[in-house]
Amino acid sequence: MRPTSDRPADDEIWLRVTRELADDLAVDAAARDRAGRAPYDEAARLQEAGLPALLTAPGPHGPAGVWRTACGVIRELSAADGSVGELLAHHTVLSWTSRFLAQDTGPATPGSAADALDSRTVRGRWLLAGAVEPPRPDTGGPALTATPAGGGGYLLDGRRAFASGVAVADRLVVGARCTETGDLLLLLVDPAHPAVRAEAGAERVGQRLVGAGTVAFHQVPVPAADVLGALPRDEHAIAPYATLAPLALRLLLVHVGLGIAEGALAEARDISRARQAGPGPGAELPAGDPYLLLAYGELATAAHTAATVVERATEALAHGLAAGRLLGVEERADIAVLVAAAETVAHRAALDITTRILQLVDPATETGAEPRLQGPGFDRFWRDVRALTASVAPDHRLRDIGDHYLNGSHARLTLLV
Repeated sequence: MRPTSDRPADDEIWLRVTRELADDLAVDAAARDRAGRAPYDEAARLQEAGLPALLTAPGPHGPAGVWRTACGVIRELSAADGSVGELLAHHTVLSWTSRFLAQDTGPATPGSAADALDSRTVRGRWLLAGAVEPPRPDTGGPALTATPAGGGGYLLDGRRAFASGVAVADRLVVGARCTETGDLLLLLVDPAHPAVRAEAGAERVGQRLVGAGTVAFHQVPVPAADVLGALPRDEHAIAPYATLAPLALRLLLVHVGLGIAEGALAEARDISRARQAGPGPGAELPAGDPYLLLAYGELATAAHTAATVVERATEALAHGLAAGRLLGVEERADIAVLVAAAETVAHRAALDITTRILQLVDPATETGAEPRLQGPGFDRFWRDVRALTASVAPDHRLRDIGDHYLNGSHARLTLLV
């Protein structure tokens, strides 16, 4: 399945590779969700297809081109398996970490930190996981610490929860507070080191195969070559371009949720068509049943509407990535508002679609009842969307949008997701 080149000029090759992988994942998606194992097989399928390397960082098509490709690939894979889409979303943003946070945010130059991470990730065919921003105050638990060890290296200590890839990542990109200077350093860590211990997270309602969990570090040596940079201590010194990093992750996860909803709707449509075409429990439904047509009309319209809002935010972020260090505060504020709007609209649509299809494919489910964990596996779509959206407060997003629209306010420049 894997093309001979990591970065072919012909995008049609990668479109075909993505579709083939999505079809492959869809075959056993329900069975893998029920098993709930660590995503070793899923990570191997991604690597075989060459997608982590493709989406690692800007190549011949520039940052905007790679960004658009990443959104399309992640959304299509999520329609088959949302967990795989989320794994790839986190990898994509983490692989751009040095590029986002470098003081010179233009093209990576040979020997720069951004160029080093790009080339090492592609050459090693790594799948990245981790988190670079400081832990939120409400998450509890200490931040990671980095103690200078001579030669520009550090010793990494602490414990941190990560949203994906804990068990299957080839490298972890983490943020750790320097014990001497207080700077937040960006470090690249090999999870295979004996002083690194990964623990799978508790069983989740949805997105069970994303590989979330906790990693403990005890005196893990990090050589100078694996120190990717440092975040500014003063938030006023943060460049607008750098703060595209959390917006990019949020929007990629929106593509994951929308992809899940689109995949659920397509599978429900196939089942409804099959029931109308032959004998079976639902064969009595005529092709022109007005209530069935109304339901699909409403859900398809919700999906189309969400897709339109998401695409507008995607294009705005693409222009921001292309602007690089020339990105201004005003433009960054506009991008943040569009990302917040995409989250709000797409999350509502995805929740509605994945809930209502359960009545379309399983009429025995009572209207308004919580989806049952049985049947043809359609409950996984609802559970996956719930897991993705549970931590996002729509009221906060709407408040930010309203404040920007009414008062022209700017969202605070921040590296927090």
